[in-house]
Amino acid sequence: MTEVAPTAPPARSWAAYAIVLGGVAMSLFHIYAIAIAPPEAFPFRAAHLAFAIALVFLLFPLVRTGARARPRWWDVVALLLALATCVYILVLYKPYIFERDPFVDTPDLHDKVMAVLCVVMVLEATRRILGWALPITVALFLGYAFAFTNIEFWKYVNQLYLTTQGIFGQTLGVSAGYVLIFVLFGSFMERAGTGQLFMDFALSLTGHTAGGPGKVAVVSSSLFGTISGSAVANVMIDGPITIPLMKRTGFPAHFGAAVEAVASTGGQIMPPIMGAAAFVMAEFLNVPYFQVVVWAIVPALLYYVACFAAVHFQAKRQGLKGLPREECPRLWRVLGERGHLFLPIVVILVIMFTGSSAPLAALAATASCVPLIFLRGPMIAVPLVAALGVLVAIGMRSLGGFEVSGPAVVWASATLVGATLLAALVQAPARGRLGHGAVLVVEALVDGAKNALSVALACAAAGIIIGVIELTGLGITFTQFVLVLAQDALLLALVVTAAAGIVLGMGMPTTPAYIIMVSLLVPAIAKLGVPIPAAHMFAFYFAILSAITPPVALAVYAAASLAKADLWKTGWAAVRIGAAGFIVPFMFAYEPALMLIVKPGQWHEAVIAAATATIGCVALAGGLYGYFVRACALWERAVLLAGAFLLIKPGWITDLVGLGLLAGLAAFQMLGRGRAAADSQAVAR
Repeated sequence: MTEVAPTAPPARSWAAYAIVLGGVAMSLFHIYAIAIAPPEAFPFRAAHLAFAIALVFLLFPLVRTGARARPRWWDVVALLLALATCVYILVLYKPYIFERDPFVDTPDLHDKVMAVLCVVMVLEATRRILGWALPITVALFLGYAFAFTNIEFWKYVNQLYLTTQGIFGQTLGVSAGYVLIFVLFGSFMERAGTGQLFMDFALSLTGHTAGGPGKVAVVSSSLFGTISGSAVANVMIDGPITIPLMKRTGFPAHFGAAVEAVASTGGQIMPPIMGAAAFVMAEFLNVPYFQVVVWAIVPALLYYVACFAAVHFQAKRQGLKGLPREECPRLWRVLGERGHLFLPIVVILVIMFTGSSAPLAALAATASCVPLIFLRGPMIAVPLVAALGVLVAIGMRSLGGFEVSGPAVVWASATLVGATLLAALVQAPARGRLGHGAVLVVEALVDGAKNALSVALACAAAGIIIGVIELTGLGITFTQFVLVLAQDALLLALVVTAAAGIVLGMGMPTTPAYIIMVSLLVPAIAKLGVPIPAAHMFAFYFAILSAITPPVALAVYAAASLAKADLWKTGWAAVRIGAAGFIVPFMFAYEPALMLIVKPGQWHEAVIAAATATIGCVALAGGLYGYFVRACALWERAVLLAGAFLLIKPGWITDLVGLGLLAGLAAFQMLGRGRAAADSQAVAR
């Protein structure tokens, strides 16, 4: 999937002002909807699409003659036509659409014209921002519907446009209700200065160790995932710093680029802020987003442990050192100067954990970024952010509940923002920052809206696919086909699903790729015995991993361009480093305890499964890179790989055998290293 870069209209042009006003209005509308007056689903989604599609036509003109191409008259016409299809829903929702029976009432000519126009405008806007792959996929599904079924046209109008089963369905609802506020939170975090904090924090922890810059890339990219939902964006933020450092300490250029690509791709699976498809998963499964976070914790840690181990073993095999201590910031100094910037993440976790909805938690965390933007000193910012927790507690007590209530969160957030502005006005050192802080807030509001556009259009286009699948029964047909093909063999069904996810992910964003897999393939593996949450997480992983899988591996391309490395060497190095990412989904499909899905009172199963899987992932990296306690001979690498796969496979017998193999090899290598050291000392004497 190639996301098209937007143009920047000339400064002070009407288009530039319209983009800023539209971005601010879109963000403030969603903040208002979440905090004050949540509207009904259908009109809320229509308004969300109206904002998104208008900004797309302004930012991505049809004719692009340069980096500062401005929209032409035909772009304005397209914008107005697209807005008309959304305004039609907003105006006629109560008096007409709400009262209709979509199974009985046939649409009139106006409905049909607006439905066709809406589909065309959504596909054109999707093409402009995401390229051709997703619109072509939607067109293929529509072609199938019209060519191979006898369903009347008016039923498609009802399904795709006049109900919440198509364009304005669950997926667009997730974009409107979840994704935008979390993307906005990421924009505010970035303006607060967390990017430098993440880099310094990673450097202080691992920069001085063997292969330190590679480990810095792994740690910092996992943290950058909280403010960026895109693997390519992570690479472009983190890579210009980490890749030159890796090359400087001796890593080959292609290896450094591959490390950055793999680590950045993992940002979408790393809690607490995962990729947009994770919010869709929560909606499909009808569970709180926090539950998805809980399911994702252990698999994400396994992914990063394996990546970290691969960097370590490669560094040890090459005999590489870390960065000099004097070039790495001290951990306590980093935490003392910038540690307060972690507070928004703490806020979002605490509020979700205490029972509030994910959007309200993101809203509170966004509000907690405001003092960090206006008041750069921790002595002022920390008390203000800490006050948020006190205010929420007061709100909980006054409302007589044990969970954080929506009104308490909103009231506390508003009070926090007001206190920040008052402090900025009163404090003399902060007065000069008031104007600068206001500019940063406006930039965050605009960028939050811009960064959510690709997800909004992808979700709208995916809604067309879901509508066609539901109306034609294609999902049931495809599920039966997969079951017949697999012949009740779960492994074969999982392999087919994994391959489909990687192929779909090559041509479109993660969210629609995941949605198509859920509609067509996930029911089959669920029927073969995989728990439904594990089946959804399996699809989620493989929709993401296309970013590091040749031939179309966008994160690899971005990293290789920064490292000036060969694309194919980088791509295959990324597959090798990220090997655990391709294996972990099979692990939790067979052993749901890795997703903390266990019966009450049997948490020991999850602990044992996580521990053995972690050791297995480390052994896998050792086998692939030929290092364990010391450099490995070929047969030792074979033992490592055998032990890894025995530990990865569920079952206490395989676990014991795998642990025995690895323990024996470790003892053999330690004994051999001791003998070699003794021999070298004897020779020296």
